[in-house]
Amino acid sequence: MKKKLIFALLVIITTSLMGSSFAVAKIGLEYFSPLLLVGMRFTMAGMIMGTFVLLLKKKHPKKASDWLRIAIVGAVQTAGVMGAIFLSLRTITAGESAILTFTNPLLVVIFGTLLLRIRYRIVQWGGVLIGFFGVFITMGSHVDLEVGTFLAFASAVSWAIGTLLIKKWGLLFDIWVLTAYQMLFGGLILLAGSALLEDVRLVLNPTSVSILLWLSIPASIIQFAIWFSLLQNGNPGKVSAFLFLAPLFGVLSGWLILDEKIGWSLVGGGALIFSGIFLVNWPEKSPKQEPALRILR
Repeated sequence: MKKKLIFALLVIITTSLMGSSFAVAKIGLEYFSPLLLVGMRFTMAGMIMGTFVLLLKKKHPKKASDWLRIAIVGAVQTAGVMGAIFLSLRTITAGESAILTFTNPLLVVIFGTLLLRIRYRIVQWGGVLIGFFGVFITMGSHVDLEVGTFLAFASAVSWAIGTLLIKKWGLLFDIWVLTAYQMLFGGLILLAGSALLEDVRLVLNPTSVSILLWLSIPASIIQFAIWFSLLQNGNPGKVSAFLFLAPLFGVLSGWLILDEKIGWSLVGGGALIFSGIFLVNWPEKSPKQEPALRILR
């Protein structure tokens, strides 16, 4: 029971940080160009956390192949996901981008089945589909087909691939080392993208610095460390299903921070989100269960 409460608390913390970062970043775009903001966010987070792991003398990879794995995770999980999200916002709304981005739990189940031979039950597939429908309703029930639509979906694909890579390679590394350097690699890639793809805008004042620090430390360092820990110790499809909570927290933070209106779509969508999570975590009748699944039950 205690493990379940800890798991639930960690899920709420990491998904609330994910969701609230949308509202904070929206304010930040008044002071930064998109790729510059997200690049500075993760480069700073990676440098801070990299210093932290060096001071604590955490075990670092010795093989070039292991550093390459971390760089690949950073390119996919940080640069790929966040870069595609921010670029998609040029042609579609934040809500539409969030709907498509958070389809990644469904993609995790599909890719996990095809690539890692992870077996999911019909009730779990149904839970993911219901949860996705809940996200769709929560975020506005409407998606137009634009260039940004494909970019936002690309972010979901990148996130799903990153999730499975962390599940496959994560145990090779200290969780703090993996988190620090994948953010640093991803942030540097995003900064390079900013220099090549956008007209850089940067306004420094107490508000913009505070936003950058919030996005870099709680919304990046703490959030990623918790998320990677959950992925390492559980079935990736089941853990990823809880990402349906992130857009719900995104709407709530928008209401609290940006004074955005909350309608019945949030209530109905939220109910479907929690129903989907419940179904994904429905226990098996058979006493024979995989160790990774027993951790979450």
